[in-house]
Amino acid sequence: MASRRKTDDDTLFSRAARAGGDGSAQAPLADRMRPRTLEEYAGQSRVVGPGRLLERLIREDRVPSIVLWGPPGVGKTTLGRVIAERTKAFFVPFSAVLGTVGELREIVAAAKERLSYRGERTIVFVDEIHRFNKSQQDAFLPHVESGTITLIGATTENPSFAVNAALLSRAKVFRLEALSEAELSGVLRRALEDAERGLGKLGVTADGDVLEAIARAARGDARRALGTLEVAALGAARAGAGAITLESIAEAEETAPLLYDKAGEEHYNVASAFIKSMRGSDPDAAVYWLMRMLEAGDDPLFLARRMIIFASEDVGNADGRALVVATSADAAYRRLGMPEGIYPLAHAAIYLACAPKSNAVKNAWQRAKRLIDDRGALPVPKKLRNAVTKLMKDEGYGRGYSYAHDFEGGVVPGETYLPDEIADERLYEPSDRGEEVRIRARLAELKRPR
Repeated sequence: MASRRKTDDDTLFSRAARAGGDGSAQAPLADRMRPRTLEEYAGQSRVVGPGRLLERLIREDRVPSIVLWGPPGVGKTTLGRVIAERTKAFFVPFSAVLGTVGELREIVAAAKERLSYRGERTIVFVDEIHRFNKSQQDAFLPHVESGTITLIGATTENPSFAVNAALLSRAKVFRLEALSEAELSGVLRRALEDAERGLGKLGVTADGDVLEAIARAARGDARRALGTLEVAALGAARAGAGAITLESIAEAEETAPLLYDKAGEEHYNVASAFIKSMRGSDPDAAVYWLMRMLEAGDDPLFLARRMIIFASEDVGNADGRALVVATSADAAYRRLGMPEGIYPLAHAAIYLACAPKSNAVKNAWQRAKRLIDDRGALPVPKKLRNAVTKLMKDEGYGRGYSYAHDFEGGVVPGETYLPDEIADERLYEPSDRGEEVRIRARLAELKRPR
């Protein structure tokens, strides 16, 4: 039964095996070096370290429905394979890219029969579960809920966005982090020295600084790091060189794309860091996160729009020029395009980060909205209404209105302009920063009895 469980012709892992995932020399190094046990598994000590919850569940073969969430190359599929090796349940790998709902129905039907006649559990491992749409994910729900199958999903997307809430509530999420440079260096060293599955038979060596350079460039992705090492080692062996050099790495290394998805969580993470850096008055961080988004291909007009909002929300009247700078940057970018458009965008980001901050404008309109929500549409005081007909004049429209320009300083002493029921409300409270210090003093002067 165990052999049938792991060599089912239509499963994801068996397809990988036919491609060399069984450790054959034709397979990529990253596939050959996949850990087969928890002891070989690199990193993720917070999740599968000794005594941790998931480590205990795997060892005791009591794995519930779970979602493994993390960036590419951190070991999500590998952890699925480790579970496959240890479990006594029937293990069915299933790809959200290649599989269909029809195939899932067949898996569920077989799982029901297995459970009824042999009392055997079925674990379904779904790689890239975020590729399933809502209806496809819903197909799992009743079978997970009834215990017919145990679901293990792997995803690079935030499950809060990518997995249905109903399905997510029935699974425990484990977050896998990008591997550290030290952990990647250890993986590379083992691959270089392993004569059975790795590159040991090539007789090629590499200094620690070389492995560190590969690990640094891989940005936490073990698959990418091992791919670079393999190309560099094979190149060194063909050239008759005994060691991999930093120069040979540069030739073997492909430029790693930034971890970023304009429609996914990382987009919002970086955008949040950008806004908070400007709010925190850190121009270095602000321009760094700005360039992170631009380099990843984000829409520059999205960034310009965010800075226009920020100029009113977080700077406001503490520096009235901030909104002018932000809108000018938007207009300048629209005229210049890229790459010259980076200048006005960076100009605005740095200006906004350095500007004095006040959220008094935001507080004012939010207080006004709460008043409207609480009190409804209060009538306009008659003195503020225009009497455009005789009837309206007879009704008292405009009666008692004082023309502000007829008074000293252009202000009518003691006059109010809010509805009578809320005439004493104060919605705009200037801060003690920037230009709002002057505004606060002026408003205090205007309210002083004359």
